[in-house]
Amino acid sequence: MKNAGIIMGPISLLVLGVMIVHCMGILVKCAHHFCHRMQKPFVDYGDTVMYGLEASPFLWLRTHSLWARHLVRSLLIITQLGFCSVYFLFLADNFKQVAETASITNSCQQNEMMMEMLPSLNLHLYMLTFLPFVILLVFFHNLLMLAIFSTVGNIAILGSVALIFSYMIQDIPNPKNLPWSTNWKTYSLFFGTAIFSLEGIGVILPLENQMKYPNHYAVILYMVMPIIIILYVSLGTLGYMRFGEDTQASITLNLPNCWLYQSVKMLYSVGIFFTYALQFYIPAEIIIPLVISWVPEQWELLVDLSVRAIMVCMTYIFAMMIPQMELVVALLGSASCSALALIIPPLLEICTYYLDGLSYFTIIKDIFISTLGILGCIMGTYQAFYEIIYQNFFLSSQNFTRAFV
Repeated sequence: MKNAGIIMGPISLLVLGVMIVHCMGILVKCAHHFCHRMQKPFVDYGDTVMYGLEASPFLWLRTHSLWARHLVRSLLIITQLGFCSVYFLFLADNFKQVAETASITNSCQQNEMMMEMLPSLNLHLYMLTFLPFVILLVFFHNLLMLAIFSTVGNIAILGSVALIFSYMIQDIPNPKNLPWSTNWKTYSLFFGTAIFSLEGIGVILPLENQMKYPNHYAVILYMVMPIIIILYVSLGTLGYMRFGEDTQASITLNLPNCWLYQSVKMLYSVGIFFTYALQFYIPAEIIIPLVISWVPEQWELLVDLSVRAIMVCMTYIFAMMIPQMELVVALLGSASCSALALIIPPLLEICTYYLDGLSYFTIIKDIFISTLGILGCIMGTYQAFYEIIYQNFFLSSQNFTRAFV
């Protein structure tokens, strides 16, 4: 909301949310279509795109359908491991703030000037502390077990969000001084952040495949996602109204240093920790079977666990390289999430059903959504890269030169 404006932000997030949910429904519909057509119990995102291009009336798309499958799977790996890297940053940022607060008060009135801080440790050390625990967590690869972990995490997050709402609605300043909208540069960062927050299309089909009644999934999707969109719009809007230009990358970092809200940060961090494994599930299911197919059977378990540990270390390294959580979120949202959530599904619908006869309205609608996704992808990726390079190289070199002088 800070990157979009107090009026433009909520409207844009609502519109993007509706389009993303619509694209999720398109993917589920196309997957069901090819399950019946190919007589298969399940097809994943990559297979759905491959079959969709094979059904396309264009020869070039049909001959490159296998490459499209590889592209989608690569984007899924990048996106989901990117989510995991952001989780590392979230855990480290919140634990760093709690651990380095010298005195935690009983009063929950925000007063930044009175917050006494202990000597600061490097953010990388906090991330390194979590690394062995995260590695142990991802060794559980059964989806039912991951669902239990995710449920525990969601309960912790739900309790935290309720307390965060209760704090934000107290003493909200007059929002008249907040900008209604922003320039295209910061709005591009909003686009990436919004897509990152709402994008869950990678886990749609794997979760449906594990359901006892898969045919109910579309109904559940259309019931749950509007609740999530409303939650995001209200949380983002109230948070920006409450903290204004002081709004940080995560709203938890704006909470006061009393026992109650320091506990909220810990509770929310516990929720994020447990949901790490669910985000990790998709890239693990793509990469590990390929690696295991090259080793003898007696080495499969060892290789499985080793690859999982290496992948977790990769997410740690990426988080260590770019410690600005808001920029990592914007980059991932623009570069990969937008392709999976907005660009590919509408084009997939056109390819899948074109020969069966599509209305002009559907074709125009799908082209509009994909075009919007492409524009957001280009502008958001450019701006996020620019900010990352500026803050990590140009600004750092300026600070070093100033310190030397």
